[in-house]
Amino acid sequence: MILHTIVPESLIFQSSDEEYKKQHVVQCNGVSLLVQKTETNEYEIVRLLSSDPQHFLQAQYAPGKKLHSTVLTFL
Repeated sequence: MILHTIVPESLIFQSSDEEYKKQHVVQCNGVSLLVQKTETNEYEIVRLLSSDPQHFLQAQYAPGKKLHSTVLTFL
């Protein structure tokens, strides 16, 4: 794969494997999300993995939103 861009590599690719180890694929109310654990033991949404366009319009699934582990199902 070739990626032609003017954006610095550090903004496209994560710096280390440690960043990947913090991320988990979960389901919240049947919607698949990529989340990252924070210092306060909450999970922050990194990416919405749904193919349903209606999910992208709901603020509860917006990247940056914090979730508690009680509402998540880990895959």
